[in-house]
Amino acid sequence: MRQFLSFFSIGLLLGVLFIKSEVASWFRIYEMFQFKSFHMYGIIGSAIVLGIIITKYFKYTQAKDFKGKEITIEPKEKGFTRYMVGGIIFGLGWALAGACPGPMYVLLGSGFLAVFYC
Repeated sequence: MRQFLSFFSIGLLLGVLFIKSEVASWFRIYEMFQFKSFHMYGIIGSAIVLGIIITKYFKYTQAKDFKGKEITIEPKEKGFTRYMVGGIIFGLGWALAGACPGPMYVLLGSGFLAVFYC
């Protein structure tokens, strides 16, 4: 139960962050795909840089998880085609749906809140 509450609170915090930064905004996504605004590219770029820094930290410091086991990151297979095909499918789905899979849950949650509180 304690683990559930910690994950729930992290998810709630991330959801609020998505709403406040307008990552879940259809208009911001539309602007991004028309190359009219840097807002989303800045957020995506920041996430990539932060992910690289955290991954390098885990690799070089032999960081441990909450249970004390060492965090290991297995090397991925090199390949071009599967990453390009996957990226194209992901991008087309994102463009057609108007939302990335992560913020889509935030939009669903905010829709439920709008129904119950209005």
